[in-house]
Order: sequence, then structure tokens, then C-alpha cells
Amino acid sequence: MVLSVMRSVGEALGDRLGYNSLWLYIVLVGPALILTIAAQIWVKNAYAKMSRMYSKSGYSGAYAATQVLRYYGITDVRIEQCSGNLSDHYDPKNNVIRLSEGVYSSTSVAAIGIACHEAGHAAQYANSYLPIRVRNAILPVTKIGSYAGIPLAMLGFFIGWDPLVTVGLLLYSFIMIFQLVTLPVEIDASRRALKVIDSIGMLSREDEYGGAKKVLTAAAMTYVASLAVSLGNLLRLLVLFSGRKRD
Repeated sequence: MVLSVMRSVGEALGDRLGYNSLWLYIVLVGPALILTIAAQIWVKNAYAKMSRMYSKSGYSGAYAATQVLRYYGITDVRIEQCSGNLSDHYDPKNNVIRLSEGVYSSTSVAAIGIACHEAGHAAQYANSYLPIRVRNAILPVTKIGSYAGIPLAMLGFFIGWDPLVTVGLLLYSFIMIFQLVTLPVEIDASRRALKVIDSIGMLSREDEYGGAKKVLTAAAMTYVASLAVSLGNLLRLLVLFSGRKRD
């Protein structure tokens, strides 16, 4: 159903924009790539600025994460330090929050915001948050789609078998669906984090809380950009395949 609607959109775009591959890439994917670059710059700038602002509470990133876990009644999640820059993540398989070197022991506003965000993901799993369950359910298909979607669609096109083209594009579309489901997951994790930060006075309301919110908002924009890129690429492929079919 969704793919059928998008195919119709693709055909309409093809009629309006033409079927030149480079032109379609510039029009459909180019703006999303610009958004991606802008989002990455925004994240780096926000993180750099808030990394130089230290919290009055003196909480480290690791301690801040423990406070979020305690707030949500979570007792079985460990917090460890990992290597890398902005490599922070929650590992649900091993019930571990891994914080990068610049976040784990830092008392900066950026470190507290990021650490609490990762603890927010742990809270999502503990509360069986529906979008994260949906995201995990479609992850295997998304991985298959990222590797096999385009090759199957191309194979179907060259042998003249439209059902295989449809299967390939359907598999590839799961990349966009995955990104779409990921967006509310990330936003909700930040919402949970900021709720605790505000509730227990982890950061002062004036500048520190606002700084943490800016870092997490900038990070969320990277997921919006990823979704835009996935949507642009899928529309471009639908236009190209519908154009070649007409030829």
C-alpha cells in the first residue's frame, strides 16, 4: 500500500522533473544531504560549546545516568566507559550504558545531557516503549534491505520481472521506515532525560538546562536528516524504475 502510493508519487515526479539520474539525485537527495551536513555542524558546535560549560551540581556523566536509572526504578543496567568520541550508546543485549571518555567522567552540561539521553533509552526498554519494540522488530528486514534491496530491484529490471523489482524496492523501503520509527525513539529518550534533569535539579534552569536541551535537539536533527536522505533516495529509485519501465 505505502510502496504503491510512493510509486505513484515517483511517477508524478518523473513526469515533472524528467528521468535524468544526476538531475534527480540533485533535486531529491541533494537538499537532504545539505540538511545532513548542517545537522552535523550543529551537533558539533552545540557539543563543543556545552562541553566548556560545567554544571554547578558537579554531576559527572556517569553519575547523572545513574540518577535517571534510579528515577525510573531500573536496577539491572551497568554503566561503563568506552573509547571514541560521541560513541555513547545503550546496549540492550548486555544491559549496559557505554559512555565515551569525554562524557563518562566529565561534569559538563553536554556530558550530562548525553549520558541522561542514553539512560532514557534504558528506560524505554524497561517500560516496553512501543516504537522501540517496532524498531527492533524491523531491524533484521532493514539489514537485508540495505544489502539486497537495490540488487534485487536491478535484477528484476534487467530480466523483465516486475514482481522482483517490487520486492527489491519494498525491502529497500524498510531503511526509510526504520529511520521514521527511530525518530520518535530518539526524541522520547531526550524527553525522558530532560524530565529527570529538571525534576531533581540536576542542572540549573536558566542556562544549563537550556544548553543540554540544545545539544539533544541538535542530535535529533541528525535523525531527521537521515530520514530525509532515505526518503529522497527511495523516491529517486522509484522515479528511475518507473521511467525505464515506460521506455
